[in-house]
Amino acid sequence: MSKPTTIKEVLVALDTIIADCIATNSRLGLFAYLYRRTTAEVLKEVELGNFENNEQLQHMDVAFANLYLEAYKDFKLSKKVSKSWEFAFEKAEEPLTILQHIMMGINAHINLDLAIATSALMKGKNIIDIEKDFNKVNEILFNITNEMQDRLSRVSPLLFLLDLLGKNTDEKVIDFSMRKARQQAWNSTNLLWALDESQQPEAITKIDFLVLELAKIIKDPKSKIIEYLLKAIGKFEEKNVGEIISRLQQATH
Repeated sequence: MSKPTTIKEVLVALDTIIADCIATNSRLGLFAYLYRRTTAEVLKEVELGNFENNEQLQHMDVAFANLYLEAYKDFKLSKKVSKSWEFAFEKAEEPLTILQHIMMGINAHINLDLAIATSALMKGKNIIDIEKDFNKVNEILFNITNEMQDRLSRVSPLLFLLDLLGKNTDEKVIDFSMRKARQQAWNSTNLLWALDESQQPEAITKIDFLVLELAKIIKDPKSKIIEYLLKAIGKFEEKNVGEIISRLQQATH
């Protein structure tokens, strides 16, 4: 399949991944589903003309998506991928919670891919020109992740235990991969944008290493209480990927 060049083509590519994951009951479909929701929302905003520079934003969104689509394809072909994507993909077979699988995908995609795609697009232009639209895309992702959290109770009945443990704890699981990630992604974008092309590979490797360390925390939280809770939550979750996605898709009544 050729590389998508429009957001609509990205949606088709994501639908293919989701269908494959449902057919093989692969948990890689969980992030793919969340990402499809986000991409559809970005397209809606573009069609409404709600970004400062809608054409530029479309180019960024497609370049951003292609980094994930390529990583997924290369991993399936046993080719080399970034450390953070490799970790997220390999852990798909492990009995982690639905939330953890989704967060590992978000972590690799925002903290690594977003900086690479945006800095490349803005090379030779003023990076500030895309900051508002960059933040708007992140806002969309943040809102959809919150919406997902509300819907996750349909497939993860004990997820509320994280809330019971104290609001801050739940915030840490979601928040550190969202609010901080958004700021971190912008910092990394600026760093890569300012570097010469010859310096970029080393910088990307360093960012990738830091993102990998975050992925390890998502998989094995430092708090023993959270670790114990996640294991309990995971035991009572829906295990069938097709069923999970279909229940998440149901409209809120």
